[in-house]
Amino acid sequence: MTTSPIRVVIVDDHPMVAEGIQSILESYDDVAVIATCSTGQEIIDRVEHLAPDVILLDLNMPGLGGLSTAELLLERRPGTRILILSMHDSPEYISSALSHGAAGYVLKDVPTDEIKRAIDAVMAGQRYLCTGAQGSLAPFTAPDREQLTNREQTILLQLAQGKSNREVAETLDISVRTVETHRKNIKRKLGISSTAGLTRYALEHGVLQGTGVRL
Repeated sequence: MTTSPIRVVIVDDHPMVAEGIQSILESYDDVAVIATCSTGQEIIDRVEHLAPDVILLDLNMPGLGGLSTAELLLERRPGTRILILSMHDSPEYISSALSHGAAGYVLKDVPTDEIKRAIDAVMAGQRYLCTGAQGSLAPFTAPDREQLTNREQTILLQLAQGKSNREVAETLDISVRTVETHRKNIKRKLGISSTAGLTRYALEHGVLQGTGVRL
């Protein structure tokens, strides 16, 4: 029985980088590069039609950055594996990428076969950090409490204003199910079990400042 090749999309605003990675991956029989995109918005607009298994996503792009792009992509297609491609090996970059849902982090100067190993690893459900990224992250101590992503902060603000899941979904043009997933993640990260607790947290941490909301 023939296994379908892994469907890969490359997102990078430097054409030579994208072409170089594409030529590397096309040498493997079990990988198919189905598209290249030059901006975050382009892949967000096309992701449901393309239905990729793995997205190789540049971290620094004009317009919508890699982290925000990753978050929005996972809202559209939660099962997609996102591998961040970057020149930055600082622990803050790597930790932020993983907290935004990336399945792996690969530096752009890695040996060519390591990109393929990263793809295979995330397809197997594993998290992948290239050697340089592992070394950078090792001494970095993450905070005890996971930080909320920008999207989660936006949804927390909406919920703290008393909006229902459906109202939040309509405001942000996402599904109710997506709002429910974010809501669960927010509660888990903050260690809060009730909506009243979320509202109290929003008040205590200034989330509602400048919104004109009275609670």
